[in-house]
Amino acid sequence: MDICREFKTEAKKLPSKGGTRATLFVYGVAGIDTMAFISIGVSLVTYFYGYMNFSLTKSATTVTNFMGTAFLLSLFGAFLSDTYFSRFKTCVLFGSIQVLGYALLAVQAHFSQLRPFPCKNVPLSQSNQCESADIGQLAILYGGIYLIALGNSGVKAALPSLGADQFDEKDPKEAAKLSSYFNWLLFFITVGTMLGVTFLVWISDSQGWDWSFGVCCIAVGLAILLLTMGNPFYRNNIPKGSPLMRITQVFVAAFRNRNLQLPQNKEDLHQIKSREPENGIEILQRTDQFKFLDRAAILRTKQEASTSSAHGQWNLCTISQVEETKIVVRMLPIILSTVFMNTCMAQLQTFTIQQSLTMNRKIRNFEIPGPSISVIPQLFQLFLIPVYDRIFVPIARKFTGIPSGIRQLQRIGVGLVITAVSMAVAAVVESHRKSVAIEHNMVDSARPLPMSVFWLGYQYVIFATAEIFTLVGLLDFFYAESTSGMKSLSMAISWSSLAFGYFTSSLVVSVINKVSGGWLANNNLNRDKLDYFYWLLAGVSVLNVGFYLLCASWYKYKKLELNREDATSDKKAKGKMETCVV
Repeated sequence: MDICREFKTEAKKLPSKGGTRATLFVYGVAGIDTMAFISIGVSLVTYFYGYMNFSLTKSATTVTNFMGTAFLLSLFGAFLSDTYFSRFKTCVLFGSIQVLGYALLAVQAHFSQLRPFPCKNVPLSQSNQCESADIGQLAILYGGIYLIALGNSGVKAALPSLGADQFDEKDPKEAAKLSSYFNWLLFFITVGTMLGVTFLVWISDSQGWDWSFGVCCIAVGLAILLLTMGNPFYRNNIPKGSPLMRITQVFVAAFRNRNLQLPQNKEDLHQIKSREPENGIEILQRTDQFKFLDRAAILRTKQEASTSSAHGQWNLCTISQVEETKIVVRMLPIILSTVFMNTCMAQLQTFTIQQSLTMNRKIRNFEIPGPSISVIPQLFQLFLIPVYDRIFVPIARKFTGIPSGIRQLQRIGVGLVITAVSMAVAAVVESHRKSVAIEHNMVDSARPLPMSVFWLGYQYVIFATAEIFTLVGLLDFFYAESTSGMKSLSMAISWSSLAFGYFTSSLVVSVINKVSGGWLANNNLNRDKLDYFYWLLAGVSVLNVGFYLLCASWYKYKKLELNREDATSDKKAKGKMETCVV
């Protein structure tokens, strides 16, 4: 009975924080933040072209750069989160920056003197008033959109990690909940995306851009308030120093020790002992890959060994620090093999909308707006995510014994295969669309074809399935494989795949246009060879799958080194619990 009383007393001392209750706040903030950001991404082309007098090409390029920058800057937000701030403080700080950006755009959209006189559809008598935006107007515009990009980047880097921190990945039951967390995170992101491409797009079309930007500003402000309300329930991380600094130290130390021989007994390499601090970072087992980096942990002299606790210096690192660096190096090929998938996604987001504008978008008397056509895959994702999480994962777990059903790398691979299928289906649908235009003599006609826009749903739905596998797999993989001192950085690395996908999309179109002799140069989809372009993307996607399989088979999962004291204490705690239960 004394043992039971002692165990109950210890249990009462444990903080009742974390768990699913804490992640509910994260889900809400993720949905609201995505709603505002996506609505800007899908409709800014119209604002630039119709209100800021940008050319159509410049409008599209500016949006692509904006989206790519927002995802790439997540590396900066991750650096601050892991090094100086907690993930909670990072979300609040960068969310506030977003609010300022939306407010700036709302003010510019409301006051006509802050915008150039609109050129689109102006009478000939007023054409002399049509001019480009001046420096001040451009400063407000670019200041607003890039404050949004900066703010969104920090939230994207820290928010998923903040939610994942609420589960103990070392506990098998908690690990299963952690994998489920990423599935439901995508679910709420999907809900936010749907609201962004429907509700907020409708506001900008019917009520005006000042209302649209204003609603985004208020919504993100309320999201920050919601996040702060959940602070008493969060398990907040403690910053453990710059992971980029630790990685750099390993490379510098390995280079300085390049002429030293590795000891035959690998136990002689510098490693933190059982009770010595490692800045709160896990003690990792040594792996055989990238042995040249092990030179950073060579102890040169006995005197140096006696002062080896200074492992953060530039001439000596611990094996755990070396292994942390190896993890990042091993991750790079994985992230590179997913960039092309996001390039395909960027093409679908642009060309599919242009295809929809040539097709019948009416449902009785209602006409679907072009930017809102992407709601089709979002609806499918809302159905498929619960099916995957509640049906597929438990069944797969019985066979594999893996908390997430299948390993993260397997999940990513399935998504990449489905991406190739989606591009092939997109090519078939486009061939059919062109055949309809030819059959009805509407190649040069501006009227919509007698072909339903829901034909595009096939490629959208298949790609949405690929996104469920790959995007969630990436987030889960990078969080699980990274050390506790670089969780935000790992999230940012996964988002950077999207950034490079957006940045390379325009380059891919330009290069293929030149090499092919102008497949996409007619400015008329009925005369262009978009179907050839899709077939080429499908073929490259197949090659990309082969490259990914090589990278995935080469990857070695991290292994934690458990010390005897921890193992003994865990057994004692488990014994107390079993005694009390009996």
